Amino acid sequence: MDFSWLSAILVGAGCLALGYCIGSRKPGFFFLRAVKVGNKDANFSSSNKKNGNKKAKEPLEIEKLADLLDDFKMILVVRNDLKMGKGKIAAQCSHATLGLYKKLHNRAPKALERWEMCAQPKVVVKIESEEDMLVLQEKAKSLKLPTHITIDAGRTQIAPNSRTVMAILGPVEVVDDVTGGLKLL
Repeated sequence: MDFSWLSAILVGAGCLALGYCIGSRKPGFFFLRAVKVGNKDANFSSSNKKNGNKKAKEPLEIEKLADLLDDFKMILVVRNDLKMGKGKIAAQCSHATLGLYKKLHNRAPKALERWEMCAQPKVVVKIESEEDMLVLQEKAKSLKLPTHITIDAGRTQIAPNSRTVMAILGPVEVVDDVTGGLKLL
C-alpha cells in the first residue's frame, strides 16, 4: 500500500500548525521584516530617519500603561455643531484614526499592539463645540493619553481649518474618565 498521500497531509498539517503558532505570537513580524530588509527603497522609514541627525522623540507615557493594563480602546469625538454629512463624518473619523496611529507608531508601539490585540475597538461620540473639544483634549493630556485632532482643508462641506474629530487612545478605564459623559453619535 502506498501511504504517500497520508504523509503529505501530515506534513502539511504540521506546517499549518507551526505557521499558526508563529503567526499568533508575532502577527506580520516575518512579512514586515522581509519587506523592510528586502526593499530598502520602500517608504517604511520614520520621520526621525527622514530628518537626518534629529534626536528621536521620547516614548509616550501610554507605553507604560500598555505593560500594566489589558483593555485598550480608541474614542473618536465628533463635533456635532458642524452638521457634517455621514460620509464626511466617516472620512474625518478615518483621518483622526490614522493620524493618531501614525503618531503612536514609533513612540508607543506597545500601546498600539495592546489596542490591536483587543480587536481595535473604536467608539464614536459627539461633542457640541470646538471649545468643548479642546477642553476634553486638555483633560486627556493631563491623564497622559495621546490625542490627535483632525483639521479639515475645507474643500467640501465645512470651513477651512475646522477641527472636526479628535481621536483618543488608551486603557478603557482611563479613556472613560475623559469621555464617559459623552453621548454616542
